Amino acid sequence: MIDSNLHRAVAKLNTPLNMDSQEFFRRARERLSFSVPPGLTDPRILAPTGDLGTDAMLKIIAQEKPVRPAAVLVPVVEREMPTVLLTTRAAHLNEHAGQISFPGGKIEQSDGSPLDAALREADEEIGLKRRFVDPVGYLDVYATGFGFRIMPVLARVEPGFELTISQDEVDDVFEVPLAFLMDPVNHKLGTKEFRGMQRSFYEMPFEQRYIWGATAGMLRALYERIYL
Repeated sequence: MIDSNLHRAVAKLNTPLNMDSQEFFRRARERLSFSVPPGLTDPRILAPTGDLGTDAMLKIIAQEKPVRPAAVLVPVVEREMPTVLLTTRAAHLNEHAGQISFPGGKIEQSDGSPLDAALREADEEIGLKRRFVDPVGYLDVYATGFGFRIMPVLARVEPGFELTISQDEVDDVFEVPLAFLMDPVNHKLGTKEFRGMQRSFYEMPFEQRYIWGATAGMLRALYERIYL
């Protein structure tokens, strides 16, 4: 039998709070790539989410709505204590107004790849310039109830950038410690009803910010790819 004190010590060493940025990006480069999965555009391909209600919802949405390919940048700022750069969407927008999100949006025909779309949107929305961004790789495609298929692009961001917010799209930009977002203790589960079915979603409240839905779901996917 494993000594209980040793077991607790090993568990503590494996917590997100003890992974520095060098180890985080090392793991990320080993585990991620820039291969675009067919599920980004093929409505027949849906990866299981682990939640039966959500899986059922996404299957229905894929049959009823056209696929809307999109890309977001998941910017991890390499500070002494790494942070994740997030935005608050403008309150006047028609979709997801006031919600916390990553910079990103629809993949345009002029974009050469989801990476190009994410970099373009980050520049347009918050003025994050390409020279500060070191792309690492794609996470898994994230499907939403609005028909979006989102390609999250993990990137290392060099400090020293200056941001210019597009008021047409964004109300605010802020940073959250990576350690907080990658600590499973902070991954709460909420529920919503969809056509009589209960489905779950992640919530990660931070101070006065309510991070939930697709953004929290993609952060959870990042945790599962890098920390597990």
